[in-house]
Amino acid sequence: MKSRSRIPMIALILIATLVLGAGAGAVAYSTFGSNSTTVIRQVPVSSSEPAAQTTPLTVGQVYRNAYRGVVEITVTSESQSNPFGQQQSQTAQGSGFVIDDSGHIVTNDHVVDSAKTVSVQFWNGATYKASVVGTDPSTDLGVIKVDAPQSVLHPLQFGNSSDVQVGDAAIAIGSPFGLEETVTSGIVSALHRQMEAPNNFTINDSIQTDAAINHGNSGGPLLNISGQVIGVNSQIRSDSGGSDGVGFAIPSDTVKSIADTLIGNGKVEHAYLGVSVQEISSSVADQLNLVTGVEVATVKANTPAAKAGLKGSTGNKVLDGRQYPTGGDVITAIDGQKVTSSENVQQAIDAHQPGDTVKITYWRNGDSHTVSVKLTTRPTTIPQQRG
Repeated sequence: MKSRSRIPMIALILIATLVLGAGAGAVAYSTFGSNSTTVIRQVPVSSSEPAAQTTPLTVGQVYRNAYRGVVEITVTSESQSNPFGQQQSQTAQGSGFVIDDSGHIVTNDHVVDSAKTVSVQFWNGATYKASVVGTDPSTDLGVIKVDAPQSVLHPLQFGNSSDVQVGDAAIAIGSPFGLEETVTSGIVSALHRQMEAPNNFTINDSIQTDAAINHGNSGGPLLNISGQVIGVNSQIRSDSGGSDGVGFAIPSDTVKSIADTLIGNGKVEHAYLGVSVQEISSSVADQLNLVTGVEVATVKANTPAAKAGLKGSTGNKVLDGRQYPTGGDVITAIDGQKVTSSENVQQAIDAHQPGDTVKITYWRNGDSHTVSVKLTTRPTTIPQQRG
């Protein structure tokens, strides 16, 4: 039997530190089975309204309604792995799910990135070649398309991830270790996590679940108890390399928006500011003689932030066993809206398109300033900072 390597899930270490205003985390961490690096970051949870009432099903009913919409994706790519520099084919596997009658399938960017060929196996064993419509490494999402008969296609319905609450049922379907049509269940164990995408930028509002997710689940759906897709399974935190009960899914509200854009344009452009920031609690602000806000830790060269004159920190100070940047501008508002977290900063930037102008209010040397900044297009990738 021909063996296949599996698309790796990334082992993660939870952190609570620096995050790019338009993007990335910044600490040292370990990974498993991949050259990619990923960080999960805890974000304070704000109050929210209870989820809308829907008709609950059993896990078995959700599975029977949804499994035909979930697919196994096999990807071949070329890698230069022998001493003579000869190209050798490498095969890997992940999951995905059908989203419309045209044959569009959502999966992870890291499943189909750099694919030479893509094939999709459906619930009935039928296999079809697929083409990559587009990928977005900033959200770790991709869309592929198959030319398959309507009888094979069973699109899944999206739910609203903004309605999801901690404690809600969570059901994952996919092909862990190549075992297609596998279902696992648990609960939503946390919300508003921040995952680091393959290109080092940050994915906001990720859903944490204790439903078992393993290698090969990448790109498969996370469903609610009504059988609606609330997320795309993407990463795990693991010391062992297997499921330790802490998995993460890209929220469906993000998935819907990115998938629509990829289908329409083949690519996604994100607005970019060009700073990394450090959240400042009121107690830390008092000790550092700062106003409460988000301190600019670094400003990347030749970015909108640099051109607008924003300044990063000039040093660090240890408080309560943690290092905090000092001497940087403290962002207190964007477009008049108060910001108190790195998530606020990124959400404010993500709400805009490249070319838009935003007004950033910041505190420097005891005075408040406001500057207009014209955003540009987020680069394909950024160097990862550590510290």
